[in-house]
Amino acid sequence: MSPAAATATAEEIRDVNTRYHDGAAADYDAKWGIDFGEIGRAQVLGKLRKALGGELRSFDRSLELGAGTGYFSLNLLQAGVISEATCTDISQGMVDALSANADRLGLDVTAQIADAEALPFADESFDLVLGHAVLHHLPDLDQAWREIHRVLAPGGIAVFAGEPSEYGDRIANVPKRAASRFAPAWRTIMRAQPASEGNLDGGAENHQLESMVDVHAFTPEQLAAAPRHVPFADVTVRGEELLANWFGWANRALEATADPETVPWAWKMYAFRGYIGLQAVDRVLLEPRLPPAIFYNLMITARK
Repeated sequence: MSPAAATATAEEIRDVNTRYHDGAAADYDAKWGIDFGEIGRAQVLGKLRKALGGELRSFDRSLELGAGTGYFSLNLLQAGVISEATCTDISQGMVDALSANADRLGLDVTAQIADAEALPFADESFDLVLGHAVLHHLPDLDQAWREIHRVLAPGGIAVFAGEPSEYGDRIANVPKRAASRFAPAWRTIMRAQPASEGNLDGGAENHQLESMVDVHAFTPEQLAAAPRHVPFADVTVRGEELLANWFGWANRALEATADPETVPWAWKMYAFRGYIGLQAVDRVLLEPRLPPAIFYNLMITARK
């Protein structure tokens, strides 16, 4: 994933993640199409249901690690799946953006800066610990899972989704490279203007940090190793998105080269509806039948 992953120290990894996400926070929802309405709730509930093996239950006290702008916790609060939400992130910019989103939605959330490897909470404080696309940023996964185990109540569940798989990440580079080559012609067809460098990453300088924030890509066995060592019970890894991933990354790579305000609405609707349709194909036909390793996203659940 990251060219610096083999040589960077843990402190350097934390520092670059903090600086990048501080700079990217203001435009993060726009960059990733994060939604707190019906569409966003359907996406989040679908991922949680899938991670839990089809059963969607409710939780009293939840803790989200690397919560970003609140995509998972705020949608789960609105859906009534969690009653009390504590959200943490290493970035003050993300904590501020999450708090602003919660205020806008009229939701009561505790949001604070915290390192996943040194959580400032008492033992057995939560019934659910969750995260989306966070584990691959952490330098010491063993320590993070020990902390997750410590703050979970007996019988509590840990759920993490959106983790890049080693093989799936290599597959995803194919549509990304193809789209990058086609991008100038695509902008001409769409009559879209070129984007400034780092237009949704906090500027060109901050954009340069993006290649250094991801430090892991997992095989299913690697993702499951740390929680099994703690040990957790019932550790399960599932794969998510194959066709939808290829389609989504190709379109995202094209759109990243254009000023978002000049991309036609018809294109955005095509990209969104195509992605949702292929998600359904993945969910119904491919995910139950193919090994988790080939999918772009991995999700893991574990019980204390």
